[in-house]
Amino acid sequence: MPDTPIADFHAVVPAGGAGTRLWPLSRAGHPKFLLDLTGTGRTLLQSTVDRLLPLTGPGHVLVVTGARHATAVAAQLPELGPQDVLAEPSPRDSMAAIGLAAAVLAQRHGPDVVLGSFAADHVISGRAEFRSTVREAVAAARTGAVVTVGIRATEPSTAFGYVRSGQPLGVVDAPRARHVVGFTEKPDAQTATEYLATGEYSWNAGMFVVRVGVLLDHLAAQLPALHDGLRRIAAAWDTSERDARLADTWPGLTKIAIDHAIAEPVAAAGGVAVVPGTFGWDDVGDFASLGTLLAAGADGTATLGDAAHVLRVDADGAVVATAGRTVSVVGVPDAVVVDTPDAVLVTTRAHAQQVKLAVDAWRERGRDDLL
Repeated sequence: MPDTPIADFHAVVPAGGAGTRLWPLSRAGHPKFLLDLTGTGRTLLQSTVDRLLPLTGPGHVLVVTGARHATAVAAQLPELGPQDVLAEPSPRDSMAAIGLAAAVLAQRHGPDVVLGSFAADHVISGRAEFRSTVREAVAAARTGAVVTVGIRATEPSTAFGYVRSGQPLGVVDAPRARHVVGFTEKPDAQTATEYLATGEYSWNAGMFVVRVGVLLDHLAAQLPALHDGLRRIAAAWDTSERDARLADTWPGLTKIAIDHAIAEPVAAAGGVAVVPGTFGWDDVGDFASLGTLLAAGADGTATLGDAAHVLRVDADGAVVATAGRTVSVVGVPDAVVVDTPDAVLVTTRAHAQQVKLAVDAWRERGRDDLL
């Protein structure tokens, strides 16, 4: 039934990264997934878990996060138990995070349960469409495929990777699932335009659905040392040996994204499928993206904070975030002004991707207090 949890399905939420293109709102110590960036009253992490729980049921959501964020994650998600938050000692990229969750799930529930990995910092609308897509992805994953969710490309963006669809997978309960021909990481503008014209490509949103045993078998074949290390840690996770195994094994694990470790080589061998996501999706990658989301709200303006403190004069498209100070933007369309107690950012939507350069520059000056 559409409104019932999916049997033997577990959601994994990797909650990492500093969101440096959303600085100074997002910081390494308090990153964007812990923030309410859309004014809903729920943080991005909370919203992610809200839409996953109806699909999994209680006790079937794992959040993988850095040790420095584990307390904040647990505080924001009281519906999760201590066993549902896996704390990494240091960031080792998405393959280690998702692989750890897979290994822990295999240890607790066996290799046949299905894992779905969904980032903690994306904004998704159209929950019915999201649920339908995930159900198809799980059905496709039960065949042994590694399944990704492809987001319909609406423009030739160079900020996303692309997934090329092939022939139908032929699964009754996943009628839209297709074989994946290949992945392309962030092409140039001309290539992206050519991809869009074919109708064969979708954006890679980084959502993966797969049986845990299948994922671990692929990892053993591609990166055996990483697989063995994660298995060693998972075997000790629910015992008194956890800290010792993390200390002696985690620092040596290969740092690599799941896209490069699994998706690309397995797709080349014909083992990856894609289900199109018909829901609204945004990775909130910068202030231009956030401005679009905020402007879609009731007042039609891109304001985060009390709109009574914000004045725009001849400044259409200006994005303003304020913690309470009065901000006036005059004669600067598409400006971005972000005011926090210890830092102010002024840029434009066109330069939103370059905010990371400011973070890098402050780091070089030794201003770790700003990061």
